[in-house]
Amino acid sequence: MSHHIIEIKDLEYTYPDQTKAVKGLSLRILHGESVAIVGANGAGKSTLLSHLIGVLIPSAGTVRIGDYPLNKETLTHIRRSVGMVFQNPDDQLFMPTVFDDVAFGPLNMGLPPKETEERVMAALTTVGAVHLKDRPPYKLSGGQKRSVAIASVLSMLPDILVMDEPSDGLDPYCRRQLINLLKTFQHTKIIATHDLDLVVDLCERTVVLADGKIIADGPTLQIFTDDALLQTSHLERPLRMQGCPICNPKAD
Repeated sequence: MSHHIIEIKDLEYTYPDQTKAVKGLSLRILHGESVAIVGANGAGKSTLLSHLIGVLIPSAGTVRIGDYPLNKETLTHIRRSVGMVFQNPDDQLFMPTVFDDVAFGPLNMGLPPKETEERVMAALTTVGAVHLKDRPPYKLSGGQKRSVAIASVLSMLPDILVMDEPSDGLDPYCRRQLINLLKTFQHTKIIATHDLDLVVDLCERTVVLADGKIIADGPTLQIFTDDALLQTSHLERPLRMQGCPICNPKAD
């Protein structure tokens, strides 16, 4: 399935204020992989994700999604393959009702109303939000908004799901629901997050960014047991891997 491969070579991106956010980054992700992108604030995570859907175009280097190099002419093709859930659901939900938000993408793809409705109901069923379909998004809770934002991406039937801090602001119950939902997504997942316990649950591979560069790329548990690497990256082990100082006073 070469048409689902993500290939990034020597990517560089400089913002208009001359901040160099990504510096010669190269990365290859195969179909079906679940990959976490981790790093301290300002490491370049969101900048990298923004290139995968064409929100940003490289200052130098190349991004290829399957058969298409990222440029202004290929954005339509790429956005049909890659669906992104933004960190703040309010950036993604803007229509009068939940149904309208989830239908927005399929309708803009030119799908007929009947097929659009089928996709909307299937996506809302997947995230457990059918009962919200007639509600205005601004009246939803944070967890409900996150579910609807995911449904709005799933209705596009993406081959690649990209998420920026998906568990941000969720209570423990909603966070667990999100993890269980993402486990059912069979295609490629790329998740940028500070929630390293979520990474352990969902991603067998972890890429560590620092100062716009990849400093490690490997199996998640191997990455999270490399204390020298974590210290260099301003990260800590996931909570479940730190031991309990109350139950085991010698753990520290």
